[in-house]
Amino acid sequence: MGERVYLDWNATAPLRAEARAAIIAAADVVGNPSSIHGEGRAARGLIETARRQVADLVGAQPRNVVFTSGGTEANLLALSPALECEADRAPRDRLLISAIEHPSVRCGGRFPAGSVEEVPVGADGRVDLEALERRLAAGGRPLVSIMLANNETGIVQPIAEAAAMVHAAGGLLHVDAVQAAGKIPCDIEALGADLLTLAAHKLGGPKGVGALVKRAEELHLADPLIKGGGQERGSRGGTENVAGIAGFGAAAAAALGALETERGRIFGLREAAETGLRAISPGVLVFGAAGERLPNTTMFAVPGVKADTALIALDLDGIAVSSGSACSSGKVAASHVLAAMGVEAALARGAIRVSMGFSTTEEDVKSLLAAWNKLVSALPRGIDGIAA
Repeated sequence: MGERVYLDWNATAPLRAEARAAIIAAADVVGNPSSIHGEGRAARGLIETARRQVADLVGAQPRNVVFTSGGTEANLLALSPALECEADRAPRDRLLISAIEHPSVRCGGRFPAGSVEEVPVGADGRVDLEALERRLAAGGRPLVSIMLANNETGIVQPIAEAAAMVHAAGGLLHVDAVQAAGKIPCDIEALGADLLTLAAHKLGGPKGVGALVKRAEELHLADPLIKGGGQERGSRGGTENVAGIAGFGAAAAAALGALETERGRIFGLREAAETGLRAISPGVLVFGAAGERLPNTTMFAVPGVKADTALIALDLDGIAVSSGSACSSGKVAASHVLAAMGVEAALARGAIRVSMGFSTTEEDVKSLLAAWNKLVSALPRGIDGIAA
């Protein structure tokens, strides 16, 4: 088998050269960033540089960036009734989440199960704003959590519109932007998000580092998920992962600097892949094709083709893709995202996700299409839209 083709960037992106260099340099910095001597200040300087770089990626103030161990921890830190504003310290009593959220949001964070409500999405994969408005009208003190772009389908959500509704009802909005940041513009002010989740490894940084970003300094995380020595301005205890954070910052800066050029180039590769899939498999269905998606993401299914069979065949041909989210312990399972969109279960079980990134090439797309053609050529006639 020749060189492998990696097309599972939504699961994790390869490490950017800038991030690797920053991690290696930071590994030689010995000080604890909470120490006041020169070595400690050097480590602190790396963290604060990264804090500015991450803040710049999403148009935030550096002081409002809280580093975490990843997107999951950042989501759990955000999903707490104990979110306080200076003039309003009463706890949040309801959590509204969209039906397509990541498992770390679907678990409800620190809200009691009985106070968590799901907001449906339409067949287009976008959150139903009318349903959201009805739920907000029920009153209370809601926290709403809606992802910016879905990790499986790439479908982009109407966050600014949702934010206006949430704020009009006296609520707060948390946005999981893990999949979107670095792929499309992601400005916390323009979105109207009160809290924003990021993960380093989705944009070319190291695994095990993330951030929760606040839009306003007045929003206080009154009940830290990890309590300890007061690090991260009291929002997250524990000595910071200096090398990982430095790598995160470098990846954020690189992603922001190349955003427009990478976005357009990768969109072209995605369109070429989808055109090729349609030519090979006339019966292919690309989920969310009619709406706005991340430029790098294609989730598709062909009637009669099972995802587990296709993934094995593609892997043997050197192509790494997935059947959806990588957050289910390696399982090939039916997608809750497609179920929420009303996709028939048998078709959903055949869904395959192709996701690309900054080092994906035209040759990679050609390799994918060649492997797919080989796979479907071995299918019985009558499958894949081929006449029996």
